[in-house]
Amino acid sequence: QVQLVESGGGLVQAGGSLRLSCAASGRTFSTRSMGWFRQAPGKEREFVAAISWTLSQYYANSVKGRFTISRDSAKNTVYLQMNSLKSEDTAVYYCAARSLAYSDRDYDTPTQYNYWGQGTQVTVSS
Repeated sequence: QVQLVESGGGLVQAGGSLRLSCAASGRTFSTRSMGWFRQAPGKEREFVAAISWTLSQYYANSVKGRFTISRDSAKNTVYLQMNSLKSEDTAVYYCAARSLAYSDRDYDTPTQYNYWGQGTQVTVSS
């Protein structure tokens, strides 16, 4: 059974930092792009960042320059380092793995991912 488990969320003041982790089990995702999405109350799930099997990185404009995505294939883990956090970053953050191997097409589209974690809450106080 495939599982993605996020951790590292919490409450932080504006301007602070958090590091999210996503540990994958049940299969190897080294050949698949991985992504982070978030969903705030009353809003649709939105793309945050993605990293391909070749380590190419993609970011939403709203987080570019503040967030960094990385992966450790040996540990089957993806990270999201979040710096200079703002109140508008408050949301539940989800880790996701791509349906297809060797593809990062439409990396910002949730339907391209068929494995999802349970989410971790990030709250930024102003």
